[in-house]
Amino acid sequence: MNTKIYQGGCACGAIRYKAAAAPIFQNHCQCIDCQKRSGTGHGSYLTFPQRADVTIDGEAAQWSVAADSGNEKTHAFCPTCGTPVYLTFAAMPDLVAVHASSLDDPAQFEPQALTYGIRGHRWDRIDPELQAFERMVSG
Repeated sequence: MNTKIYQGGCACGAIRYKAAAAPIFQNHCQCIDCQKRSGTGHGSYLTFPQRADVTIDGEAAQWSVAADSGNEKTHAFCPTCGTPVYLTFAAMPDLVAVHASSLDDPAQFEPQALTYGIRGHRWDRIDPELQAFERMVSG
């Protein structure tokens, strides 16, 4: 049983979340969407298996986009400070992924893989010891 609590939120504190369940996947993603949204070469995420196990307080603004996979994902961000906080996925409605940098303790993030490495730039070097996938890990 996981005893670690994962909590965090946006920069201004208007949105807060708390998850007592362990993440099922922690990754860096170099897809085009993550690059454009982050303004850097990748995004970093902790994905939790059950949306019901993640408590979110505050009203997030949302927008949806087709991911590189073709599936729709919805980004939730603070309408006050603009901080990206979490994502949900139409094809997997139970999952919720939080941005690693939104954690109160970002050291809790322990990346397991790099996804969409095919989209990476030479100036955005990710730990070469991480397992890298050209696209999203399936199955």
